[in-house]
Amino acid sequence: MSRFIEPEIDAIRNTNTDGRLTVNQGPQRIVCLTEETTETLYLLGEQDRIVGISGFTVRPPQARKEKPKVSAFTSAKIDRILALEPDLVLGFSDLQADIAAQLIRAGVQVHLFNQRTVAGIFNMIHVLGAMVGAVDKTQRLIAELRAGLAAIEQSAANLPRRPRVYFEEWNDPLISGIRWVSELIAIAGAEDCFDELSVEHSAKHRIIANPQEVIVRAPDIIIGSWCGKRFNPQQVRDRSGWNAIPAVHNGHLYEIKSCDILQPGPAALTDGVRQLHACVQRWAERQW
Repeated sequence: MSRFIEPEIDAIRNTNTDGRLTVNQGPQRIVCLTEETTETLYLLGEQDRIVGISGFTVRPPQARKEKPKVSAFTSAKIDRILALEPDLVLGFSDLQADIAAQLIRAGVQVHLFNQRTVAGIFNMIHVLGAMVGAVDKTQRLIAELRAGLAAIEQSAANLPRRPRVYFEEWNDPLISGIRWVSELIAIAGAEDCFDELSVEHSAKHRIIANPQEVIVRAPDIIIGSWCGKRFNPQQVRDRSGWNAIPAVHNGHLYEIKSCDILQPGPAALTDGVRQLHACVQRWAERQW
């Protein structure tokens, strides 16, 4: 065999307890710069491949206990990542392009996902599963996630009407309209007050410059998810003129933690959308 091929085969060859040789598929030392790929690999039972994670990772909880933290979101400890000798680094979006560029120049294989929709999240899971050779497990996971969304959508069909939801992902300035959240609001049985902003990838293009516009759109429900900062309902109530908003007047102000809804991965398709639907259901119960 060629001397150029043999070392690569040796790197991925293992011996079973009965002496038979097997070949492990896909990368064996993965660094995940964002939480959604970490959670996906754990759900697939492929967590042993992960050698480094983002410091913002909270899902699953055991990842923080088991894996070295080597990055924030827009910054990373390049030397620590290189010391882990990864054969693949996974990231998300143009916001991590500078980190990716440094690693690529150092000879590391990097893949940046850029999922912004529910369909995109499913595609990310599909591609990642293929990368690690876990096709069957990935298909089962995707089927389970799709069934969960379908059940919520079916339940939402029985609502008396679809409430208007204002989802606030940041409070200063006001930011709303993130694409996958807007789609999950619809699946949960509601309408996103600022769904027109969902075509924008960048948060700076989803700023609501005039807070009075929220009053005009009269949301029935307000949900805060302040990107790692605790949502403060009283601060919302104290905004000028906002006591006229149905959601404020009727007490439908809720929080969904950012780790459950603002990462475009399994969390948003499970705990995130379930909490959205629960908020809608609580609103609906007061209508009957």
